[in-house]
Parts: sequence; C-alpha cells; structure tokens
Amino acid sequence: MNGGKLSYRFLGGSGLKVSEICLGTMTFGERKDGLVQCSENESHAILDKFVEMGGNFIDTADIYCNGLSEEILGNWLKKNSQKRERYVIATKLRSPMSDHANGCGLSRSHIMQAVDDSLRRLRTSYIDLYQIHCWDDGVPIEETVSAMNDLVRMGKVRYVGASNVLGWQMQKIVELCRQKGYQPWVSLQQQYNLLCRQSEFEVFDVCQNEGVGVLPWSPLKGGWLSGKIRRETTSSSLDPKSRIGWASEAAGRANQAAPSYDQFANEKTWKLLDLMESIGQKHGKSVAQVALRWLLEKNVVSSVVIGVKTLKQLEENCGAAIGWKMTADEVSALDEASEYDVPYPYEMVRRLNKDRKRNKIA
Repeated sequence: MNGGKLSYRFLGGSGLKVSEICLGTMTFGERKDGLVQCSENESHAILDKFVEMGGNFIDTADIYCNGLSEEILGNWLKKNSQKRERYVIATKLRSPMSDHANGCGLSRSHIMQAVDDSLRRLRTSYIDLYQIHCWDDGVPIEETVSAMNDLVRMGKVRYVGASNVLGWQMQKIVELCRQKGYQPWVSLQQQYNLLCRQSEFEVFDVCQNEGVGVLPWSPLKGGWLSGKIRRETTSSSLDPKSRIGWASEAAGRANQAAPSYDQFANEKTWKLLDLMESIGQKHGKSVAQVALRWLLEKNVVSSVVIGVKTLKQLEENCGAAIGWKMTADEVSALDEASEYDVPYPYEMVRRLNKDRKRNKIA
C-alpha cells in the first residue's frame, strides 16, 4: 500500500515500474459513431487527478479517435513537460491511419511512419511502451520484431509490447528476440475480465513462463461488471449513452469492447454479479472495484487498463487498488462463478498435469 495512493509493480520482467492502474484514453476525443466521449478539458482534468492519485501509466493508440486521443494526451504532456520522466506513456500501432497501400499493418514501412506520427501527436521525443495493436498475418513477424527493435536502438521507443495475440504468436516473438539478441518484449495487452477468461488457455501461460506482464483491457467488460447492470435491468431500460446501451440499439454494433445486452443477460452472469456485490459489501467496495481487484490478484497481471469518462469513475476504479485485498477464498469463489468450458487439448493437458507441478528454479 502507498498511503492512500496507487502502488507500483514491475512491468513484466523489465525494470520499469508502473502504477497498478493504467489510465486508458480511448474515451478521450470525439467519435463519429455516437458514443459519448470526453472533451479535451475533461480529459486533462482526468489526467491531472490520475497523477494526483499516484498514477504514472497512461495508454493510448494512434487509432483512438483517429489520432485525437494522442493529440489530447500530447497537449497535456506539453503542459507537464518538466515532469515527462515521471510518466510511462504507452501507445499502439497497426490500424489504418491513411488510405495509401502501406498506411496500415506491421510492416517496417508503416512502423517507421507510425512511430513518427505518434511522437508528433504526443509532443514527446520518446514513447515508453510501443505496442502492436494486433497480430498481422500479412507481414512476416521477423520484419515486425526487427523494426520494433530498431526503434529501441534509435531511442524513439524504450520498451516494446504486444496486444491481442495468440499463445503461439507470443511465444514466437519471445523466441525471435532471444535468438537475435533483441530487446525482449515486456507486456501483452489483452482483453481479460470475469466474463472473458479465454486467454488463460495458453497465451497467459507463455506470459507467466517468459516474464511478459499482462495488461488487461476492458476489465469491466464494457460496463457489464460496473455494477450498473442488475437482474432487474432490461434492454429497454439501458442508458443509450452507455456502451451496452449503444451496442444494443442496432444490429451489428456489438463488439468485444462494446458488448450488447443479449450477449450476457443469463443466469450465470446474474449469479456472478450477485457474488461480486456480496464480496464488495464485506469490504465496503463496489462491484466494479471487485472486478478490478480480482484481476490485480492474478500474478501474471502487471497493471489493469481502465477507461473512464468522469472523475467519479476514475476515483472508484483507482480505489480497487488502494488499501485492500480480497481473501484467497473470495478469489477462488469468483474463479468458480466465472468458470468456463476449457476445450481440448487444454482441458486434458491441465487435468493430467494437475499433480505434476514443480517449483521454478531461479
């Protein structure tokens, strides 16, 4: 604990310390699809409060509001330029940012252009953590890893990470870095929450074994684990400005970051939410804080990426990491309530090795 402020953890196997809560900035800037976002002034107020609470880890991406999120963060960094070394700024690349043939993906060509564009928007001379936003089947991973390592050698980037990859893909990246003597990739930003645990199948095993820190995104599953959705909630009663309300209004809107009502409105979810509320009441905490705390109890997690639109939401989310812990029994109860079907071969390999675990030799 840190005197009412956020504590810090090492990011994966690196020597870089990050706050246990990472402020995601996907809510910063105007969108064209109708989702309500934060203005620049609101965004800067959230950033100021986050830093006041001990936060030092801030995540964005070039595609967020087509670069506007990076620009808003960059304007804030400019105002705080004398403190730049205190902040760990993370951004991501891969998405199309222009209409020419090489304006997207993970080719050396696009990586070199994208990093310069992000540096310009962020108004900084270096990026602390540069992450691929997703695997790219169109580009040999050797080309991508080599180019990312060159960015570290050039001083434009200090650490490298991945996002939204499969287990074999993460292992391939690890092995390439090892074989070539490249800077090891230190993090994996992956969707992970009590309603989405499938990354536990394999990719998190790679992270655990190879010293890659997990950064869960969508920890509240687009609002499903925020405490605002209850048994008595109906699709017609949803706030249309919320992610779930927006996703439920029209066919084809729902996605991983904005799930619809129908996707999770079932007895298993209601029982899970009831349990979360019960655990929260014992500690004087909210359902959202229980959801975030559960993630922080996982050894593979370095920091949890949150997305907020108000100072109240920020304070509540950060409160998940300040001054309390869940008991082992409570964590186990949540594990059981959110249990999912593990497919073959993962179920069989896990079962046959249940009594074959050995302590790692340092």
